Amino acid sequence: MPEPYELSVSEAAAQIRQGNLSPVDLVESLLARIDALDGDLKAWVTIDREEVLETARKRAIAADWGGQLGPIHGVPVGLKDIFYTSGMLTACGSKVYADFVPEFDATSVAKIKEAGGIVLGKAVTTEFATSDPSPTRNPWNLEHTPGGSSSGSSAAVAARMVPAALGSQTGGSTCRPAAYNGIVGLKPTYGRISRYGVVPVSWSLDHVGILTRTVADAALMLQALSGEDENDPGSLRLPVPDFTAQMNESSANSPRIGLVRDYFEDYASPEMWAHTEQVAHQLSLAGAEVVEVSLPESFAHAHSMQRIVMNVECAAFHQANHRLRAADYGPRIRAGIEMGLIIPPATYLKALRLRREFRAAMNQTAQQADVLMMPATPTPAPKDLNTTGDAAFQSPWTAAGLPTVVVPSGLSDEGMPMAVQFAGPFAEEGRLLGAAHWCEQAIGLNEGPPGYP
Repeated sequence: MPEPYELSVSEAAAQIRQGNLSPVDLVESLLARIDALDGDLKAWVTIDREEVLETARKRAIAADWGGQLGPIHGVPVGLKDIFYTSGMLTACGSKVYADFVPEFDATSVAKIKEAGGIVLGKAVTTEFATSDPSPTRNPWNLEHTPGGSSSGSSAAVAARMVPAALGSQTGGSTCRPAAYNGIVGLKPTYGRISRYGVVPVSWSLDHVGILTRTVADAALMLQALSGEDENDPGSLRLPVPDFTAQMNESSANSPRIGLVRDYFEDYASPEMWAHTEQVAHQLSLAGAEVVEVSLPESFAHAHSMQRIVMNVECAAFHQANHRLRAADYGPRIRAGIEMGLIIPPATYLKALRLRREFRAAMNQTAQQADVLMMPATPTPAPKDLNTTGDAAFQSPWTAAGLPTVVVPSGLSDEGMPMAVQFAGPFAEEGRLLGAAHWCEQAIGLNEGPPGYP
């Protein structure tokens, strides 16, 4: 019998529903795991143990009574420390918000609670979800970066301290740390999950991200979190499908995979690109149809337009605090704010126009296959704690607003996780997850960090 902390979201929810597991036992197992490991990993910043255990007891009573339970009833979830959580410190990894305690829950946090989930605590973020590294360490090797900005969320899921956690992505802040830590990272379509109550980096780029250990868990979490929200002007005005049903239906058939060689082959390390081609060959042998897909010409401007928009919108949010407390910001976010403050409005508006064209072109490209595939990162997690890594393989998909998912696919020569990234058409998360689930099964990787089984 596995220990409770080893269970996935789906496994834990099923056992609780069947009466084979108490939410209290699950929470106690995870808290003991955190006590044993977090001194080295530094993934957590705030945990209200009394509140967590009290919530677990209430979930246990509800499960005993029977009746209709939410899809993640009794399952603990971690929150990146930029999600408003009523009555809980939400410091954003910054001196500027060091004492900030929200009076309401972010929509995504409220949805976790409505689905029966338990907020386990706040996971460490880089400062305001940008580029200044956090103190979190990578459980695969403490000398390597865990990535960012969802560093604590990713490390906590990888080390089995929580079965799922929320992150965010403005450039590569969910999928990159997922790849570096050997877990699944899902960035849904722009607006699929409400950003209301999530401290922004860039309003028109920010996505709520999901970090789990399996694709099926990502689908289950997406189901609980999705939906239109009148408080978020960017919220997707589309019905929420049954993502798990769509995933299961799609994964019953071998997918057509579009391998993207443009840009990614040149920018990836030789080891990473060779690994990606090896995975493509492995999937082909398992029955997938693998074809090559070319990127649109507008991809050449993707990184610059993403950076311009992000800097300007980040500066707009932080301008008042920066004017009064510039010295309290880390050097990298301060540089980004100051760059955003001097970018001419005409340049920003041109970047927005180019991005609209880019989004349309990328969506057309994504429809040439069930999923597009590329390496998740240029290299495995660097052996450098002064960086969060390179977001170059995620930021174009973030700018395009298309859904992407990262799936662990092997280990490097140094024993660090390697991963492939899949991208799908706009609002087609079910098809994306189905193909990713099929590939996950074909790859057959079930590795955890050494020393953190």
